[in-house]
Amino acid sequence: MCVVGSANLDLVASTLRLPAPGETVLGTDYAEHAGGKGLNQAVAAARAGATTTFIGAVGRDDAGRFLLDQLAGAGIDTVVERSARPTGRAVITVDAAGENSIVVVAGANAEVRVTAVPPAEVLLTQLEVPLAAVAAALELARAAGTRTVLNPAPAVQLPDRLLPLVDVLVPNEHELGLIGSADALIAAGVGAVVTTLGAAGVRVITHDQEWHVPPFPVEPVDTTGAGDAFCGALAARLAAGDPLDLAVRAAAAAGALATTRRGAVPSMPTAVEIAALLAR
Repeated sequence: MCVVGSANLDLVASTLRLPAPGETVLGTDYAEHAGGKGLNQAVAAARAGATTTFIGAVGRDDAGRFLLDQLAGAGIDTVVERSARPTGRAVITVDAAGENSIVVVAGANAEVRVTAVPPAEVLLTQLEVPLAAVAAALELARAAGTRTVLNPAPAVQLPDRLLPLVDVLVPNEHELGLIGSADALIAAGVGAVVTTLGAAGVRVITHDQEWHVPPFPVEPVDTTGAGDAFCGALAARLAAGDPLDLAVRAAAAAGALATTRRGAVPSMPTAVEIAALLAR
């Protein structure tokens, strides 16, 4: 499978509670991790068992070299532009309950261009790279008969012409509220809308079906990257040939497991861990 998306260095501060506007709070810990929705989802897909290629951009800086090393270490092939801009950053604050607030600075991600997509069963992309790159990737994938998965995050109003190119749209509840109702998206040409509901599970709507996947009970410590774990595992299972219902359930297990560890990339579960939680 192929992932088109962002690669960031995550700067993570832990606090007892998230600060209010204008407030300073003391941190309890600090860490730096590989991140960005594209990179996170590529690692999640690879750990879930998919042979994965990542298309993106990083800077010619230490952070860029670090991210490329992380991708290589996860066994992911890369088609990565080296930009004069700095590597993207995400500034993340995580509280004691595992909730987070995130500011993303695009940097080199703003220069992602897609002129070709390697042969793949599934293309997965998000919206932390230019919309033109996302559109090009979806168009090339559709022309090649590749199944397409779009995680519309951060949420923007999607052009009408893109919606029929999306086989599976994966927003969270907040993102869905910004881009339109699931029924309207299906009517506009989206194949299926898979809405993640956090502790309430997952809702799936297709042209002729609707169902709910209940959550897996876990003790969360950090929700950063849980949505990316879900998307990566979903795409990996679809690439492996799973029907949508089984792929969504595996993705829900992956998302739940990701909340039990700190950091985005470090939290991505393996196929064995996902299978074990499904078995329980």
